[in-house]
Amino acid sequence: MPVGALLAQTGASIPAPTGNLQIFWFLLIGILWIGYFFLEGFDFGVGILLPFLGHDDLDRRVLINTIGPVWDGNEVWLLVAGGATFAAFPRWYAILFSGFYLPLLLILLALIVRGVAFEFRGKNQLPLWRATWDRVIFWGSLLPALLWGVAFADFVGGVPLGRGGHFVAGFWHLLTPYALLGGVTFLALVILHGATFLSLRTDGEMAERTRRAARRIAPVTLAAVVAFLSWTFVNATHAHDKGIVPGFVPILAIVVVGAAGWLVSEKLDGWAFIATGVGFVLVVSTLLLNLYPRVLVSSVAPRFDLTIANTASAHYTLVVMTIVAAIFTPFVLIYQGWSYWVFRQRVRRPGSPPTTASPGPA
Repeated sequence: MPVGALLAQTGASIPAPTGNLQIFWFLLIGILWIGYFFLEGFDFGVGILLPFLGHDDLDRRVLINTIGPVWDGNEVWLLVAGGATFAAFPRWYAILFSGFYLPLLLILLALIVRGVAFEFRGKNQLPLWRATWDRVIFWGSLLPALLWGVAFADFVGGVPLGRGGHFVAGFWHLLTPYALLGGVTFLALVILHGATFLSLRTDGEMAERTRRAARRIAPVTLAAVVAFLSWTFVNATHAHDKGIVPGFVPILAIVVVGAAGWLVSEKLDGWAFIATGVGFVLVVSTLLLNLYPRVLVSSVAPRFDLTIANTASAHYTLVVMTIVAAIFTPFVLIYQGWSYWVFRQRVRRPGSPPTTASPGPA
């Protein structure tokens, strides 16, 4: 029975719809995406670094073991973000999956085969078998990281969206220079985030190897972040949206990403990981703050923009969703926090000597 009919039968008053819940759910979906990129970002990075840091099969096994207990839990954030979007903003969800059908399909296929690779890799000792699945892990990590960056840049930079939410151009029109820079930036952030995670979770020679990799990728990542956030600012100014994003957000993103390389050099592994994670959070936050109150910008005309107001579900749907989220979200957070605590120890290659490093914050 619809909630409205149930309230009418019980004599309860029916509250007037307001925009507060729409704002709340945009904020919550943004937090879910930020959590996804913070957590899934480092295990994407580990997958991309696998062929470069793993000199032999045992090395690669050590690298995979650092994310083995948590990678599937990290993907829950994506599922919840997608489900929340479907329920809270169904029109946004429908138009998004229509216009971005091919890239989202590629992301989905990459995530599926990546998950299969983690499970199947150890089922056979043959070198060719394991090498094949290692390549699948690499591409299954690189492709989503790149395409998510392209997609989120497109959300803000604008897509060929016409009257009624119909896309008036094809897939290749999504690959604008700004969107491609967004993809490269996300990819660089993922690799750096993965390298700092490995420096925190491995020991001995492997930890030193990951620190060297982090020091090499840090300047490239910083350059990409500076270029992407500067272009984002120029786009916002051109669209008369200057001032929507507090200036300290992108500036702080640049500062913390720039600090990550130095923290790695000082073997402050925990702080380096926090720096790359916070940098990723701030970059995504900059995009979301530029986007609000829109959810998808039209490059055709501003009147065709999708907003939280013209894509949201009915008020009662948002009320029920809010109650469910308030009940179950704490349990999910507690469980995932507990799993990270249980598997917090460094993973060491058998026979390798331990290295001395400051783990950072406890």
